Amino acid sequence: QVQLVESGGGLVQAGGSLTLSCAASGRTFSIYAVGWFRQAPGKEREFVAAISGNSGATYYAGSVKGRFTISRDNAKNRVYLQMNSLKPEDTAVYFCAADRLVAVSTTTSSAYDYWGQGTQVTVSS
Repeated sequence: QVQLVESGGGLVQAGGSLTLSCAASGRTFSIYAVGWFRQAPGKEREFVAAISGNSGATYYAGSVKGRFTISRDNAKNRVYLQMNSLKPEDTAVYFCAADRLVAVSTTTSSAYDYWGQGTQVTVSS
């Protein structure tokens, strides 16, 4: 069982940066892949980025590649999403999700078993 709590969201101007954090409970967190997803009002939840367990392999959606960086600190049971060059279209609620068996290139939200409550990111133009 894994419990996830996101933090770090807020209001930022276009071109700015934010770092989201996903704090996890559980002694075996290091073996879980973790993904970030986002959901804007009236839209479906979409994949943003993912990082594998121990190897740390990463995968990004095309819309954020080169602007966002996902990383993890297994000693602290945390996964981060560094977001640079933010655009108004990045505005959404951001969720972290974890699963022991999912491949890092999996972009389907239903593949992940554990979810946080989300954190709001608003980018003003």
